[in-house]
Amino acid sequence: MTDVPAGFTHLHSGKVRDLYRTDDGQLVMVASDRISAFDHILSPTIPDKGRILTAMSVWWFGQLEGVVPNHLLSIDSPLIPAQWRGRAMLCQPLRMVPVEAVARGYLAGSGLSDYNANGAVCGVALPPGLVDGDRLPTPIFTPATKADLGEHDENVSYDAVVSTVGADTAAALRELTLAIYAKAADIAAARGIILADTKFEFGRAAGSDQLILGDEVLTPDSSRFWPADAWEPGHAQPSFDKQYVRDWLTSAASGWDRASDAPPPALPDDVVAATRARYVEAYERLTGLSFNDWLS
Repeated sequence: MTDVPAGFTHLHSGKVRDLYRTDDGQLVMVASDRISAFDHILSPTIPDKGRILTAMSVWWFGQLEGVVPNHLLSIDSPLIPAQWRGRAMLCQPLRMVPVEAVARGYLAGSGLSDYNANGAVCGVALPPGLVDGDRLPTPIFTPATKADLGEHDENVSYDAVVSTVGADTAAALRELTLAIYAKAADIAAARGIILADTKFEFGRAAGSDQLILGDEVLTPDSSRFWPADAWEPGHAQPSFDKQYVRDWLTSAASGWDRASDAPPPALPDDVVAATRARYVEAYERLTGLSFNDWLS
C-alpha cells in the first residue's frame, strides 16, 4: 500500500490494487506494480505494470460502453493525487456481487485441470478428447468464488452461484459475462489476438438492481491473451499475460517447489523485463496506441 494522502481513507489492499474512499464518498482504485501468481505476491515488482493495467481497463471500458455500464468516473480528476496519476481511477461505489464471473472460449489453466479430472468445467460437460489450448464448441460461463487475500479462487458450478446470489442474478451474470466476452473476443481477433478466457467483477449502485462492470477489465492479469498466428493446441500457448511468470516459477530454473510451504523465489531481472514487455505489447497490439503516450 502506498502512503495515504490527506482526504483519503484506505479501505482495502488486494494482490495488486489498493482501494481508497474520498471524503465525499467516492472511490479511488490504485493499481500497483505488484504481481501475483499461485496466490503469492511476488518480488520484485514489474515496472509500469499498474499504469499498463489502468490504461487497458480504461480503453476496454470505452469499447464496451454499448454492452455494459461500468464504474469508471474519471482518470484525471483533481481528486486523484499526482503520485497516482496514470495508475488510478475515480470510481462509482458499488455493492459487489461475490462471484468471479469467468468466460472461457478455450481450454487452459484451471479449466484444463478440471476437464482432465472429470470431463467438465464448473459442471459444464465438454466433448471428450480436448487438449490444452483447444477452442471450445461455444464459450462457457465458469464462475468462481472470490477468495480473500492469500487464498485461492475456487471454480464452482452454476447451481452454486444460484444458491449464493439467487436465480435471477445468476442468469444475468451468465448472460452479461458471455456477451462481454463475445464482444471483446471479436475486437481482439481483429488485432490478431485470441482472448482465451477472462474474468469480470460486477456490482450494483445504491438503490439499483442493474449490474455494473467494476474492478479492472480485460487486462493481462485477468485474461489470457494468445497471439493468433502461434496458436497450436496440444501444449501451453505463448501469451501476453502473466503465464510467463507462472511458467518460470514452475520450471527447474526457479528451484521452487509449489507444493512446499516455502515462498516463491525473487524473479530474476530478465523475467521482470520480459514480463513488462509482454504487458506493454498486449496494450499496444490491442489498442493500437503507444504506451509511452498514456497520460503523457
